[in-house]
Amino acid sequence: MQFLKMLFWCLLAFLVAAFTIGNWTTVEIRLVGGLIADVNLPLLLFLTFLLGLVPTLIWQHAARWRLRQRLSAAERSLAAVSAESSAYVPPAPSVPATEPTV
Repeated sequence: MQFLKMLFWCLLAFLVAAFTIGNWTTVEIRLVGGLIADVNLPLLLFLTFLLGLVPTLIWQHAARWRLRQRLSAAERSLAAVSAESSAYVPPAPSVPATEPTV
């Protein structure tokens, strides 16, 4: 399985390198105020990828943190309930005293 994972990452790196070499062109980006920025196409694609990835990672991290907090709160309340129920000792049932019959 480790071999397949390594093969996948090597193939992905090769495809990214081939794309970068094949598309190394300059793209003009018109900014506010009439400014024009010359950016290489692979860099522009990488920046747009990060622009979509970073907010998603932040949301996922926040969701995992929130779920972890809820789980720990549930575990604490379960431990408190189980400690309370184990400390409770029910009263012994009273047996009515009967006189022996002869």
